[in-house]
Amino acid sequence: MKLWGGRFTKPTNQLVEEYTASIRFDKKLATYDVQGSLAHVRMLKKCGIVTDTEADMIVDGLQTVAAKIETGEAELNEAHEDIHMNVEKLLIDEIGSVGGKLHTGRSRNDQVALDMRLYLRDIVLELIQLLTAVQQSLYKQAESNMDTILPGYTHLQRAQPVLFAHHMLAYVFMFQRDIERLADSLKRINKMPLGAGALAGTTFPIDREYVAQELHFDSICENSLDAVSDRDFVVEFLSDASIIAMHLSRLCEEMVQWSSAEFNFIELDDAFCTGSSMMPQKKNPDVAELVRGKTGRVYGHLNGMLTMLKGLPLAYNKDMQEDKEGMFDTAETLRGALSLFAPMIETMAVKKVSMYEAVRQDFSNATDLADYLTGKGMAFRDSHEAVGNIVLYCIHHNKYLLDLSLDEFRSFSEVIEADIFEALSPEMVVNARQAPGGTAVQSVRKQLEKAADLLKENHAWYQRKSKQ
Repeated sequence: MKLWGGRFTKPTNQLVEEYTASIRFDKKLATYDVQGSLAHVRMLKKCGIVTDTEADMIVDGLQTVAAKIETGEAELNEAHEDIHMNVEKLLIDEIGSVGGKLHTGRSRNDQVALDMRLYLRDIVLELIQLLTAVQQSLYKQAESNMDTILPGYTHLQRAQPVLFAHHMLAYVFMFQRDIERLADSLKRINKMPLGAGALAGTTFPIDREYVAQELHFDSICENSLDAVSDRDFVVEFLSDASIIAMHLSRLCEEMVQWSSAEFNFIELDDAFCTGSSMMPQKKNPDVAELVRGKTGRVYGHLNGMLTMLKGLPLAYNKDMQEDKEGMFDTAETLRGALSLFAPMIETMAVKKVSMYEAVRQDFSNATDLADYLTGKGMAFRDSHEAVGNIVLYCIHHNKYLLDLSLDEFRSFSEVIEADIFEALSPEMVVNARQAPGGTAVQSVRKQLEKAADLLKENHAWYQRKSKQ
């Protein structure tokens, strides 16, 4: 008989049992369910709701159940629907009817909200640690490539040359925003819902603040209706995860392009590539492609959660059973991607010569020619038009700007002098951009220093939080 079966005169239809059971996926919450139950029974003991002997029996029983679940000795049964009922049934089987007192003063509604918050709290910390490792690998590539110049792009057209270090640091700061979003989300995750009951609280004289302290929550959820129906913290996690996935996907796209023969800017380590079953010459950037592809999967979970919640009245509804699979899958997807990313970036070979040759065979120094003419007294709009004419001339004659002779330059403007060749060199073009945030070596060194500080701060923050 089911633990809630007293009101029913018929057994649950087998198809209903199979359709409504969540144990196949919410078993991931087993550790957190036991963790929450241990804090709950200690509170019941403190408040005199169960005796010391009963509490001690329940604590010992829960610890035994947890060990059996971990080793696979305990059987989790679909007939018991979810992880909460399975743990309770295993506990009763272990210590007898006193195990039924564990559920005093709580409901599965506040219990599952607690488990999910405990789970996400750990996941957020883990993802922050993994993101920091990715930042570290990008930082190392930047530090090693302060003299590497490649074309910068807009509209996927060569625009202006930049330092490769500058490009890598762009992602360091991008992922820093992801870390900050995740860290900030802990303010909303780390609120304790247990004690809200099914929706209206409980008649037992419980101490919710005590449970919050036992489980290291910052505070309790203030309203019982909100406590059991709130899944904003899951939506926020999925939103943060979607942005992280988008950032990873953008970097993946560049890695796929850069490793192609058409770009030939990088080579990914063999350990992070695969081959072709037919074409023996192939080396495919499958990891980057798959991470890029899984971005849509993460987006889908966010959209699914928002759609599921949009029409729900307060408080708990069975629809909300759909809140977990997307959350679990998103966490696993990001964990897998980020774990691969740090070593994949760190072992990536940067082809400095190919990048430099690409810069010398384009018109990404055209803006500097316009700036040069403006510096000689020409209005920028006039210099812009003049450079456009020079570029068109080069295209017709199969040349680049640095291929032109001084006479050819002067045929377009007599203000051009011999110093034009130095002004248009890739090194000069890069180092001319010394404004804060720019791509000049001097500016990028300051960005490196800032990135190093952020990495130290992230590491220190993680160490503090993981000990709480």
